[in-house]
Amino acid sequence: MAVTAYAVFCGMTFPLTFEIYKPRERLKDGDKYLTKPEIAGKMIRELQKLGFKFNLVLADSLYGESSKNFRQVLDELDLNYLVAIRSNHRAWMPPNNGIQYLKWHKFKRVFSDLNRENRYVREIICSKRKEIRYWQITTDPEELPSNTTWYVMSKYPDITPREVGNFYGLRTWVEYGLKQSKNELGWADFRVTSYPQIEKWWEIVCSAYLLVSLHSEQLLKLPPQSNSKFSSHPWWNDKSGWNNILNNIKFNSSTLRII
Repeated sequence: MAVTAYAVFCGMTFPLTFEIYKPRERLKDGDKYLTKPEIAGKMIRELQKLGFKFNLVLADSLYGESSKNFRQVLDELDLNYLVAIRSNHRAWMPPNNGIQYLKWHKFKRVFSDLNRENRYVREIICSKRKEIRYWQITTDPEELPSNTTWYVMSKYPDITPREVGNFYGLRTWVEYGLKQSKNELGWADFRVTSYPQIEKWWEIVCSAYLLVSLHSEQLLKLPPQSNSKFSSHPWWNDKSGWNNILNNIKFNSSTLRII
């Protein structure tokens, strides 16, 4: 298992870093056990020291529920975040204060392929609105289907309901990145058992992923019929998207070998 960090920038995902999660029973003498939220918090600190700047940090409920080991790091670094929480998440409030469910806001959820679907979002206020805010997002405000209803917590000044819905949706772009790493680049196809060797394999996968992402960003700035002789290949695909660019790079490599 691994904790991974991806960036979403200009409509593309970029792998930033990863770290293997080591269960207690697999630790060697001198190793220190770290939970996944602790690893994620450490990674955020390291990335910021390297000079990365984050407009918004997204995470699933494992990290969203970790107030001490993950969210505390985000607070210390004064980072905005939008994280998933469980439906039974607990929030402290004074006695005899109720919970308010504000009205639903309808918005268009924009996906990575630019398709759009109707979504609904509303704020949940515990006692009174504070810096930390709570939200509910769903595809159906009447039925609230469990598989398409999400609870989210935000720390983002003046964020709007529409922004909550679409910003949180960026998590699917990260999931898309994981899918490509696993399906197209063979994240789990290693045949080694030691942690250092596994890390080397994952470094190769992340490097290949980064190559595709960077190449994609460059291609988007070029006209369809540029001076690049690779684009004259009969199988060249001018469409945007990670998979299309991966296939183009494969064709480039084939052409280079022939030459």
